[in-house]
Amino acid sequence: MLPTQKLSRSRTRSRRAHQAKKPVNYADCPRCNSPKLPHAACDNCGYVRPGLSLKVQEEK
Repeated sequence: MLPTQKLSRSRTRSRRAHQAKKPVNYADCPRCNSPKLPHAACDNCGYVRPGLSLKVQEEK
């Protein structure tokens, strides 16, 4: 089925206005201050939360 009337550019663009990509929210690692995703282990040192850290091995 085809639309009965053409939608204007402003109506189409205002509908799509909220679909823009949002920037990723990075947090600083409290141990090494490198950027990491919140609620995730640090890629640099493996820090997750106090008392828990993951062992990070270098790739061969």
